[in-house]
Amino acid sequence: MNYSLRIAFIGAGRVAGHLAPALVQAGHQVVAVWSRTLSTAQQLADKVAATALHGDKPDFAAVQADLYLLAVPDDAVPTVLQASKWPSGALVAHTSGALPLGVFAGYPQIKGGVFYPLQTFSPGRALTWDAVPLCLEAADAAGFAVLEAVARSLSQRVLRVPSAARQQLHVAAVFACNFTNHLLGIADALLAGADLPADILAPLVRETIDKAQSNPPFAVQTGPAIRRDASTIEAHTQALATHPTWQLLYQQLTASIQQAAETGRQA
Repeated sequence: MNYSLRIAFIGAGRVAGHLAPALVQAGHQVVAVWSRTLSTAQQLADKVAATALHGDKPDFAAVQADLYLLAVPDDAVPTVLQASKWPSGALVAHTSGALPLGVFAGYPQIKGGVFYPLQTFSPGRALTWDAVPLCLEAADAAGFAVLEAVARSLSQRVLRVPSAARQQLHVAAVFACNFTNHLLGIADALLAGADLPADILAPLVRETIDKAQSNPPFAVQTGPAIRRDASTIEAHTQALATHPTWQLLYQQLTASIQQAAETGRQA
């Protein structure tokens, strides 16, 4: 990286907790961290040698930064934008996969942008940032150039992704990450109910992911649903009788697999 940027974080949760230290490691300066509560802001600010800010009506006009990263829950973004005082011409980028760039439309005093890291963030888990896709969008070329410079200081995978495509990407990510994790949780609970070790499925899960990464996933579908093994499907359905929510989910996923095969998604 050829230069260091001054970055302010609005939000001190999981995304900010991973991203702020990574940006410092990449040579940037985190100058401020804001949260509604001082203790939350202070905890992250101490890690990156930044000033902690708090309160319901933050004054970011007093913060000298080249970039303001808005890393708060999606539902809180409009509220924070409206409640805050911004420097004229400030580049403010949210980190959401679901919110459009248009969320900044009502704030002509700032330049809007998107800095979306396509990754799941959990406390205590380190990330290899150079492999994390960073999806960018900005209201103008100058803003995009700043976001791109920051992104390339972290990752080798930097993409320009407009709002409509990013929202589709975010839905895909929910299926691939959040729903997959939920299904693994169900599997773990079923194993525990049979007094079986949780790691017994690990080789199967790894092979499934590896295979899906090297082939079109629909084309390599296996299991009783794709085989239309009615007796096995009925036995599984009965085995889930004490878990009606999981039973319904099993039936819905079975139907989805079969429908995908019928419509040629397996080809």
